[in-house]
Amino acid sequence: MLSDGAVVTGELMVGGRVRGCTFRVPRAAVEGESRPPVAGGEPRPLVVVLHGNHPEEGAGSRMMREWTTFDAQADARGWVIAYPDGHGGSWADGRGVTSADEAGVDDVAFLRALIDHAAARYGTTPDRTVVAGISNGAFMAQRLALAAGDRVAVLAAVAGTMPAALRDLRPAYAVSALLIHGTADRLAPIEGGYSRRRGPNGELRGRTLSLQESAERWREIDRCPPGPGQAVDSEFSSRVTACDGVGGTRVSAWTVFGLGHGLPGVPMPSEEGEPVTTEFDAAEEICRFAAPLLLSADTRRLTW
Repeated sequence: MLSDGAVVTGELMVGGRVRGCTFRVPRAAVEGESRPPVAGGEPRPLVVVLHGNHPEEGAGSRMMREWTTFDAQADARGWVIAYPDGHGGSWADGRGVTSADEAGVDDVAFLRALIDHAAARYGTTPDRTVVAGISNGAFMAQRLALAAGDRVAVLAAVAGTMPAALRDLRPAYAVSALLIHGTADRLAPIEGGYSRRRGPNGELRGRTLSLQESAERWREIDRCPPGPGQAVDSEFSSRVTACDGVGGTRVSAWTVFGLGHGLPGVPMPSEEGEPVTTEFDAAEEICRFAAPLLLSADTRRLTW
């Protein structure tokens, strides 16, 4: 793909661990060049793309960059995209079942440091970050949005709902949320449930909420007005959006009929042969959803 952007790889030392990341940077934001804002004088967001659990460290982030259109979205909008690497190929997402969890990794601290690093080096606006993830990365995106709303303005979670252990957290900031889930997802069912990775004695663990419960919780956090929300239906999907949350935040739950554990619009192989859909491009829809919702942290501050 021809582009006027640059690909930059690097490492950060966080919590005594060396963590890797690849950035897709528009030419105007490359280190050492001028850093004008994006068109119209708007802030330049960073989009943090979180891969799913992958046994080979570094492979998940590489796959997300090669198979999705986030690079093209960055070029078209003048945004910066980050593809960080999970520790051991996974994220400590709050369920307590991944190798990163077992290693005691603080991925919230890592991703906060990554956001601040991009702001210092590429001129991104730190409190307008978009975090998008699939599967293990989607669970992690929700954890980061709950813990670091002063940095994350928009979260997008595909095939990964809110970990039940995080449900009662009282975050300090409202965050707009786009939640996309397939009805045929067998690995992370749309109805929620427990992880396939059981405890040492075979006990169930790592419970997650359903898509509906996750959306309702984000609506509660964002103080969206009560009511059914705005529904948009098609032959292949149904989207329900609640608007007018604190600072203008929104919560949208997108049910995709027949989609398995995969990223819509992406020709990448899904896990265990789960069905895919090309009705829409998830990366494009995530950026389209986020664009009007890059709200400052001050406007999204919550009181309890």
